[in-house]
Amino acid sequence: MVVADNAPSLRSLGQPFWEKMVAKCNATILSSISNEKCDAYLLSESSLFVWEHHFVMLTCGTTTLVESVKTFMDIFEKEQILSVIFQRKNEYQSHLQKSSFAEDISALQKRMSGVAYQLGNLDTHHNYIYHLDKPYVPDDNDYTYELLMYHIQGPVANYLRSEEQDAQTIRTLMNFEEILPGFEINDFVFEPFGYSMNALKEGFYATMHITPQEESSYVSFETNLDLANEHTEIFNKLISILQPGSFDIISFNGIPNVEAQNHLLMNQVNEPLSCGYTMRFYEYMQKQEKALRAYKLK
Repeated sequence: MVVADNAPSLRSLGQPFWEKMVAKCNATILSSISNEKCDAYLLSESSLFVWEHHFVMLTCGTTTLVESVKTFMDIFEKEQILSVIFQRKNEYQSHLQKSSFAEDISALQKRMSGVAYQLGNLDTHHNYIYHLDKPYVPDDNDYTYELLMYHIQGPVANYLRSEEQDAQTIRTLMNFEEILPGFEINDFVFEPFGYSMNALKEGFYATMHITPQEESSYVSFETNLDLANEHTEIFNKLISILQPGSFDIISFNGIPNVEAQNHLLMNQVNEPLSCGYTMRFYEYMQKQEKALRAYKLK
């Protein structure tokens, strides 16, 4: 979400304000790191990044992100809000969710006029995007790249499912020192497993969240680094480390560099949005056939 220059500095609102915002979606702040450009909050259900005039909030589990968005929009003047992009992926257990995407955008439409998109097919992994239908010109270096990996495999995936993990070992296995050089990292290992990470360097951020359960493993990585012209190997290295059965990439104003030697491109979208961004979506599936095991239902 982006606010106008005449709006209050979002960083000046302080942590108590953001604690109330994340509480609206049933999350809490676990810890934080800051630099001269950005404040990064690690949440019980993902992450929040706050700059002077925009913020990015990611949640997972059974949180209700739309409640935080509604609250923020009620606090600020309509003219002060320049850009809103609300995203929601399909859930593994949709019956446990507090609302559906249709219900979310119905609530948002009472506060703004927007446009909704579906990325991917309904019978596979897919994402929904809803954005404020208002002219906006993003900065030339305003990029967002998301890598969404499913059914991770191999030795690193096995470690992530094991007991007695530690954050430093996960950092080493993910090769953060090489793919995110110079970044300050704040992370948390959940019980019995699960991992969340925020990273900051100047105005750049990266965040990673891992749900490693074998029957429904999911890993997300997001950054505003320029992956088209610099840092081009980040996605390739993460894919090599985690060996996903399939993965999706969503980008705003950027074209990712991916060498998917073991995967086939199944779906591709290139969509200019009325809010000034070009949205791209790529869906990859693993090439080789493999015998999958049946999972016993309780």
